[in-house]
Amino acid sequence: MKKDERQLLIREIIQNEKLSTQKDIQDRLEQRGAGVTQTTLSRDLREIGLIKVKEKGGLYYKLADEPDRTDIFRLIAQYAQVVSRAEFTLVVRTELGEAAILANAVDEILDDQILGTVAGANTLLIVCKDQEVAQTVQQTILQHSSH
Repeated sequence: MKKDERQLLIREIIQNEKLSTQKDIQDRLEQRGAGVTQTTLSRDLREIGLIKVKEKGGLYYKLADEPDRTDIFRLIAQYAQVVSRAEFTLVVRTELGEAAILANAVDEILDDQILGTVAGANTLLIVCKDQEVAQTVQQTILQHSSH
């Protein structure tokens, strides 16, 4: 199966099912005769732009086509427990395992304003281009936060 066809199939699977792991997606592809390696699947998911969202019952993959900045900031605020700023860096504390999810969302939506992100198990470091950007990003996250 060609890459384009496989990625279209992945999109279809994600739109029709709530899947929480790459293994689940890999199993569905296998069932449909499109088995892939973990490396290929990871690359496909990154290229498609899947994100994980928190819903009742857990975290699930969802398509993030043309993400709306407001929706992404709401997602970030949903996972962020504490947002601290030092100069041009932000430190975001999350529940265990949620920092990487946030890193993907931040990289996607703030790519032109940040230098990069580093995610640990429950901490996300966001390095902004300058102090003004860091302050704006922090305020925007806090505006959307319910914490």
